[in-house]
Amino acid sequence: MLGDLGLNLALAERERAYSPSSCIAGNYQPFIAAYAEQSLAARGRTLSLGARWLDVRYGAAAAQRVDLCLPAAPAGATTGLLVFIHGGYWQELSARNSLFAAAHCVEHGLAFCALDYTLAPQASVRAIVAECRAAMQVLHAQAPRWGIDPARIVVAGSSAGAHLAAMSCLAPGWKPHAGVLLSGIYQLEPLVGTSINQALGLDVQEARAQSPLLQRVQGFPQTLLCWGQIETDAFKAQSQHFAHALQTAGTPCAMMEVATRNHFDLALDLADPHTTLGRHTLSLLGVT
Repeated sequence: MLGDLGLNLALAERERAYSPSSCIAGNYQPFIAAYAEQSLAARGRTLSLGARWLDVRYGAAAAQRVDLCLPAAPAGATTGLLVFIHGGYWQELSARNSLFAAAHCVEHGLAFCALDYTLAPQASVRAIVAECRAAMQVLHAQAPRWGIDPARIVVAGSSAGAHLAAMSCLAPGWKPHAGVLLSGIYQLEPLVGTSINQALGLDVQEARAQSPLLQRVQGFPQTLLCWGQIETDAFKAQSQHFAHALQTAGTPCAMMEVATRNHFDLALDLADPHTTLGRHTLSLLGVT
């Protein structure tokens, strides 16, 4: 049985249902600090392994860039690429504090990329989706020059980043090999009226237009949908409903609730081979 997305909840209840920090006593700052700390450590580890970092532009705006990490590899060798799109309700965070999976990727001979985008309210959700799609197109088109196999690109995202990853997978034309969607929001309409929407400016029509759950999902790449045990019921329902839509459309789609993890620390497992999520992600990139 699918959970309730909360469309019919009173505003105060919807506010809580779509506040991930409500499950962790309201303070998510320690997790933001962990992102930054582990990203710095991961960058140092990759450099010690001989990897190189590139600042790749996909547009002229300041935030239209990605941090791309390429592992040391023999000439002519190709590898897979894990692309990570950060969350923050389209309003917070950046690529620079989203590098925590890079070291695990490089240790397995994989490339890693963290994607930046213009934050709301400077950009609308529609514009942010367009930016992420443009970034993915550049990464795919330029992959061979970096020794990346264009057929081994996996796009991952957390929270709002999972929404953006899903919308990127729905773009016409090229699609990634697989998606790894963590604690995402795939039907945006419940946000209308909440404080979250103050920077987004969504009305019901636009919220529906930017909702992956309401799009035609035939042809979506194979997908792993995960959420933490310590999440609101509404966030769990978001993943369950999107998984159901993908499965109904014939997309190979696995679901997983990760014990002891919450909305914020789940992403830290992304490519960690000591975790179930990490092993699943690495397997999608061809690591056995």
